[in-house]
Amino acid sequence: MTMTFKEKVLKIVSRIPEGKVLTYKQVAEKAGSPNAARAVGSFMKANYDRNIPCHRVIRSDGAIGHYNRGGRNAKIALLKKEGAIE
Repeated sequence: MTMTFKEKVLKIVSRIPEGKVLTYKQVAEKAGSPNAARAVGSFMKANYDRNIPCHRVIRSDGAIGHYNRGGRNAKIALLKKEGAIE
């Protein structure tokens, strides 16, 4: 059975190791749709599954972006705690 784009995205994001990040574009590319970074962002915005570490997905310009579980500052705190950013 073929995985949907969303299923591929969630699988990729679930495998981002602690202390690492990927951009929305990198996730889209790995999922086979390099022009679908906005869709990746939409999936992450709607994700509340703690097994999917959506805080490890950032913008291509290096900006942190939004986080649906506490806002940008919560995302920054998590990434700092994991050693992904200083």
